[in-house]
Amino acid sequence: MSSLTLVIMAAGIGNRYGGLKQLDPFGPGGEVLMEYSIYDALKAGYDRVAFIIRKDFETAFRDKIGRKIERLADTAYVFQSLDQVPSGYSVPRERIKPWGTGQAILACKGTVTTRFTAINADDFYGRSSYEIMARHQEGTPADGREYAMMGYRLANTLSEHGHVARGVCEATPDGYLVNIRELLKVQKFPDGIKSAEDGERWTLLDGESLTSMNFWGFGTSLFGELETRFPGFLRSDAGQSPKAEFLIPEIVGALVHEGRARVRILPTRDRWFGVTYPQDRPVVAAEIMERVRRGVYPSPLWSGA
Repeated sequence: MSSLTLVIMAAGIGNRYGGLKQLDPFGPGGEVLMEYSIYDALKAGYDRVAFIIRKDFETAFRDKIGRKIERLADTAYVFQSLDQVPSGYSVPRERIKPWGTGQAILACKGTVTTRFTAINADDFYGRSSYEIMARHQEGTPADGREYAMMGYRLANTLSEHGHVARGVCEATPDGYLVNIRELLKVQKFPDGIKSAEDGERWTLLDGESLTSMNFWGFGTSLFGELETRFPGFLRSDAGQSPKAEFLIPEIVGALVHEGRARVRILPTRDRWFGVTYPQDRPVVAAEIMERVRRGVYPSPLWSGA
């Protein structure tokens, strides 16, 4: 298999969680959640890892995670910051955080030169999902416009501790993405999964709906698209908002609608889980421990590496 990079978006602030969940231990040996993603990806054939982080926790990140991974794979560090805007643009005075996942991946331009898979640092995706994505990307050119997205069952992606935002997908009969419908308030109830688009009236959803969890397969052609589109975002009304974000799902949706890319949805039966709220932490730790008990992961995780 030719080179394939795992890009991990780990620069988030974690407002709802209340801290740096990227560095919070979840495994029995003190492992952070993204270490299990890296373990699964290396097992699936990935040979490079690129971490997108912030300068303010670089030292802690390298000490906690980076030095372990550097022994196992070609490792790079990319920095995302609020002031990374094109020449001639300024940061709104009220803004306090970076510009979202689109800006994060754009920061990888020049560092990531292979086909790559982009994931969130604070999400657990399941090993078979990495295997499915790796097999798909092996058959696509490094600079191509045949992208991919892991599609999770909506029922396999919800928190037990509050509502979440989810991108529910519409696909062609042959499995290509048509549209991602962003639902900002999705919650599990005793009588089913529901969404409140207006924040008040709840509508029942199909738990089998394929859902985007920010697990993407891209070619390097994406960097040029991000570079071209970021200034337009900054000029827009949204770009002047202190909380607006330049988001990968929206960018991908625009590329699909314009015919500039195709996105294959790769269905997976893996269960996603992540840490959105502090109450999620013991649930996620228990999920990891259960997989350790079943022998899916060794403990300590890197004991045999």
